[in-house]
Amino acid sequence: MSFRLTPEQEAIRDAVREFGEREIRPVASEYEAKERYPEELRQQAADLDLVAPHVPEAYGGAGMDAVSTIVVTEELWRADPGVGGAIAAADFGTGMIHDYGEEWMKEEWLPAITGGETPIATCISEPAHGSNVAGMETRAERDGDEWVVNGEKMWITNGTVADVAIVMAKTDPEAGHRGITAFLTETDVRGYEASRIDNKLGIRAQDTAEVHLDDLRIPEGNVVGEVGRGFYQLMQFFAPARADVAAQATGVAQAAFEAARDYAGEREQFDQPIAEFQAIRHKLAEMATSIEAGRSLAYRAGTAIDGGDDALATRLASMAKLFCSEHAVDVADEALQVFGGAGYVSDHPVERYYRDARITKIYDGTSEIQKNIIADDLL
Repeated sequence: MSFRLTPEQEAIRDAVREFGEREIRPVASEYEAKERYPEELRQQAADLDLVAPHVPEAYGGAGMDAVSTIVVTEELWRADPGVGGAIAAADFGTGMIHDYGEEWMKEEWLPAITGGETPIATCISEPAHGSNVAGMETRAERDGDEWVVNGEKMWITNGTVADVAIVMAKTDPEAGHRGITAFLTETDVRGYEASRIDNKLGIRAQDTAEVHLDDLRIPEGNVVGEVGRGFYQLMQFFAPARADVAAQATGVAQAAFEAARDYAGEREQFDQPIAEFQAIRHKLAEMATSIEAGRSLAYRAGTAIDGGDDALATRLASMAKLFCSEHAVDVADEALQVFGGAGYVSDHPVERYYRDARITKIYDGTSEIQKNIIADDLL
């Protein structure tokens, strides 16, 4: 089975790459050093249909398929994982609105997100519950025609910068995962308080927050989908999300490889470029092979998603996330090794790539969780 990009997808890749090299790379280190959210660049990306590109044109998106969306994410992370990643993550939660939200939710919020007016946050993880979504302790109790939500959310992407959020809470605590419901809320309301997490190892330009929900009142009409079906609704987006992380890992690995390759051609030792030493050449060969293998697996997962084969998409997305994230960290490590001492300081972006790559092994399900998913499908 061939996974060659179509001419249209190649054009998308070229356009995103040009944007990344022209607008993101020259300022990436500044955003990272200041831990500054790239608001202006997100808006520029939205003008190019790069924010939530999978959203249908009827709601302001570009209507891209899964493979094209993977290409966009890969190229944004190749430009810079922190800044490019913030742009790619601005759409986190749009799928829930599109597939399960009321028409008014789609019309009000999807164009605002794709148009660059605001990103969206999805409040799922909690201080004591990351991979175990069903164990969440946030509660929502009905009070007349409203729901009152209380709880703590942790590691929330876009938590302090988004005007709108999807909040997952238990409406029936005794029902386990069958008692989780998704709610849509504006963030500039009483009861929603977010504080930015600013001591991260990497992706420092991205907004990550702790969200405190204190008697947050949400109208009954803001339930996304059905009461008690939030967990099942969420499961529908894990394959696209994990394929997206595989694309992130591929992008940062590609950036690290290119930096190492270029440096090896410039750096001289013993009167010759270090690229002429077999040890370095073998490193580069292995790095390039790992990247290409991961890219093919990510694209194959995207193809399964586009084809509507849910079981295959779930397995391949977990395989892609596992393989790409693990190898991205290895590639970034080897790239830093090529630089030697020069790679250990911030004079070169390779040390940033090394730090940024590490998160891909953790969020949207750790590598250990992916292995469990893959094994369950095999046995």
